[in-house]
Amino acid sequence: MVRDDLKYIRQSVLWLLLLLAVDAFAALLLWLADAEAFYSMSAVCLISTCLLFWCVCRILGRRGQKKEKAFLDFLDNPDKYHEELLLKAVSGAEREKIRLLGETLRGKREAYTVLKEQLRDYEEYVEAWAHETKTPLSLLTLLLDNRRDELPKEVYFKLDYSRNRIQESIEQMLFYARLKGTRKDYLFEYVCIRESVEAVTEDYRPLLEEKNFRIEYGISEDKVYTDRRGLRFILGQLVSNSVKYCGSEPELRFVFFKEKERCVLAVKDNGMGVRSCDFPYIFEKGFTGDTGEGRKSSTGMGLYLAKEIAKEMHVTLEADSQWEKGFEMRIFFPDV
Repeated sequence: MVRDDLKYIRQSVLWLLLLLAVDAFAALLLWLADAEAFYSMSAVCLISTCLLFWCVCRILGRRGQKKEKAFLDFLDNPDKYHEELLLKAVSGAEREKIRLLGETLRGKREAYTVLKEQLRDYEEYVEAWAHETKTPLSLLTLLLDNRRDELPKEVYFKLDYSRNRIQESIEQMLFYARLKGTRKDYLFEYVCIRESVEAVTEDYRPLLEEKNFRIEYGISEDKVYTDRRGLRFILGQLVSNSVKYCGSEPELRFVFFKEKERCVLAVKDNGMGVRSCDFPYIFEKGFTGDTGEGRKSSTGMGLYLAKEIAKEMHVTLEADSQWEKGFEMRIFFPDV
């Protein structure tokens, strides 16, 4: 309360100086007219002026606080009721502007509500479409698994490659919609790292076998507290990139360890890696960089989505790479 009064006093200090100047001029006239009256009245005038100034500032301060509260309430909820409360607190010259501001804010709020509903409908449509698409995709996976020996190897690989790319694109779309959507459905629980890694490598098994990948699992049955689907999505993007940019004798290593009391999962490959000029931008949306032939099949969304999902999961991603010497991503899990 006192702090608010001091604020208005500081804002009105020029008026105080003006009043004191008037007092000084009046005191000079009084001294010229009657020196004895000057000595008896000057102190009274000074004290009266300061007291009057303080009272006026206090009244203005109370009105200012009431006006500020009404304005903040109006901004939070610009309906007719709060507009009328604000109109009572302002001067007549400001009322027309307040009415115009109220109409504008209400129009913006209605437009925002409509856009929000449209966004929710779009999210529901995308999710429904993606889940519906997963049904024939699952049938295709089942068919390929059951008829693998009956199909020519080249035909089987092309079909499975196409299935894998469709599945990856659908996953990316779902997680992108999940990131940009208003609803968050993360389920945090204790997840077995080895189980998640093996599930992801199993999804990419035909591609890994086609490229003759050698996979090393430096993982035990350790568990981390995280979102299972989010973790598998991040791992899937890393394995997919390793397949796209692999060399002649590809290797993929998963190592789990603790560093400064934090759990870390490192995913390493010996593939093409990233050029030093491209490395600072690998997490940017749509960035593909100079990756040779692999760039043709890259959307630049994988690591961007992985980074954004990691933020939502309170997980930290740290990358390291040298051109033509491989790529490594470390996943730091929060200490629970």
